[in-house]
Amino acid sequence: MSTSFKFMGFRINSSKCLTICLGLTFVMGCYLAVLPIQSEKDALPKAMRPQISSKVPVKKRLAVLVPFRDRFEELLEFVPHMYNFLNKQRIPFDIFVIQQSDSFRFNRASLINVGFLLTEKNHDYIAMHDVDLLPLNDNLKYDYPAYGPIHISSPETHPKYHYNTFIGGILLIKREHFQLVKGMSNNYWGWGLEDDEFYVRIKDAGLSVSHPANITTGTENTFKHVHDKTYRRRDMRKCYNQREVTRRRDRKTGIHDVRYKIKGEHTLTINSLPLTVYSVELLCDRNATPWCQCPDPKKASSNTK
Repeated sequence: MSTSFKFMGFRINSSKCLTICLGLTFVMGCYLAVLPIQSEKDALPKAMRPQISSKVPVKKRLAVLVPFRDRFEELLEFVPHMYNFLNKQRIPFDIFVIQQSDSFRFNRASLINVGFLLTEKNHDYIAMHDVDLLPLNDNLKYDYPAYGPIHISSPETHPKYHYNTFIGGILLIKREHFQLVKGMSNNYWGWGLEDDEFYVRIKDAGLSVSHPANITTGTENTFKHVHDKTYRRRDMRKCYNQREVTRRRDRKTGIHDVRYKIKGEHTLTINSLPLTVYSVELLCDRNATPWCQCPDPKKASSNTK
């Protein structure tokens, strides 16, 4: 049995009142359900809210440049060793073998210049890396050389060369600094001195070369040097005016005028580990560097008889 009562001058049936109340409760519940939930953080003014960055720092990518000619046995050992060594340091890297495929004398510096030009777009720094020098000490860090070149194979630990200005073997340098010094000289055909000239370029540019810190190993156990000097004789001949020119600072040549042709690009795997091989034909200006080919001493001696 329903009852009725007066509200604000109106007579309202109790059953109708119940229906109205239930309806209002349902409508208010739906309205509250669609409202966005606001946390205490969101209730703060925007300037006072904690800032959470969605960006994860990305490590710089390394191009390991290996100037190369006829050293396949060493390469078979180099690639697995470097993959293991650099992966332990979590260094993003790629290995590039720059193979000289012409008939001229070996030109390490020009091959490094070519390798830099071929890899600079996708890499932040390079390692100028001899194929016969393998790092053994895990404290030799191949991290990004933000403040200047890092000489991994320092005079204190290199198996063979110990003079203070030596920067050969393994050197890390970032892209901008290699461009700043205009790369390496292209005048050095045959073995030696190109890294000494590069050291002067670095100094002239106001850069400082640093070395790995806290290295407790020495010249006998920091690196494995796989060069066999009887099997791999170094081309140390000097001809024409080579000795005079290569003892001076080269202020003309570099990455801007290295002359070359790419004869082929190949992706190889050694123990299922990928590397890229560029087959490069260097070009020689015989008026500038006639010593890109020295006369054969045996033929010269036979002609004088």
